[in-house]
Amino acid sequence: MIWLTFLISAALIVLAAMQLAKYGDVIALRTRMGGMFIGVLLLAGATSLPEVLTTISSINQGVPNLAAGNLLGSNMFNMFVLAILDLLHRKQRILRKAALKHALTGSLTIFIIGLVIFFIMADLPLQIGWVGADSLILMLVYFFAMRLIQTNQTHGQHAATIEVEIPEGTPPLWKGITGFLLAAGVLVLITPQLVRSSADISEITGLGTTFVGTTLVALVTSLPELVTTIAAIRLGADDMAIGNLFGSNLFNMFALGLTDVFYTQGRFIGIIDPAFLLVGMLGLLMTGLALIGNLARLERRVLFIELDALALMFFYFGGLWLLYSRGVAP
Repeated sequence: MIWLTFLISAALIVLAAMQLAKYGDVIALRTRMGGMFIGVLLLAGATSLPEVLTTISSINQGVPNLAAGNLLGSNMFNMFVLAILDLLHRKQRILRKAALKHALTGSLTIFIIGLVIFFIMADLPLQIGWVGADSLILMLVYFFAMRLIQTNQTHGQHAATIEVEIPEGTPPLWKGITGFLLAAGVLVLITPQLVRSSADISEITGLGTTFVGTTLVALVTSLPELVTTIAAIRLGADDMAIGNLFGSNLFNMFALGLTDVFYTQGRFIGIIDPAFLLVGMLGLLMTGLALIGNLARLERRVLFIELDALALMFFYFGGLWLLYSRGVAP
């Protein structure tokens, strides 16, 4: 029954998140934002909403390791999606075609993940009210990064005017906002069921909330990124697709800071288990590898897989094996 509850809630979350991304795209088109900025800000925020709600629900249900594992594990899966995109488009290096446009976003993502790892290691006992100063810094860095990306796009790209051309049949803005809010409402109602069943699964299997959060929950809450990214690539919206993945990792670290606002018992980062340093480092290495692979002019393949995509797959599955073998399941 627990597994059935998990599967049903997971399916509903994925479907709701897909609608969230769909109507988020309508809002972005109607408000005429650039394609890259749509992916980095609105689409990334929409598809990452399941992570945020899952994390907040995990805090409310007293399983903080599930919350932290969900956000840090999602970073790994989002970069794994880049390798999947490479497999789906073997004849054209889509990622490298738009690489330079996303160098800033990727670099900022690496910086903020590194900042999270630093804060976990440093364990700075500084608070403003019940919120940790480290969490406030993370949120401020995210807003600064968004401003920097927007400014860089405005001053450096003329393609934005083309990207925001509204396709025929696009719903009006009010429908986009209504659909977005309804999908978000479904997520708010269903997410607690996913968290509750995940916590039960961690107890039954003996894997613990850390490993379950890093793998199973992170996979489910990251499926919307996979679906919307593939859909964007097929529509020719390369900037939006790539920006969604890097932007989702950026948003996940903002969500980690935001979680502290809902954790009223002290500093949230202060209670994160040191075992998550390994999860955070794997996400950091994979994000760095994805950025290097996108910028480097390597055209070699192993069978039908590019070297950078193969390396991302190796890091993802090798990382999961390492987490399991090290017993990261407190």
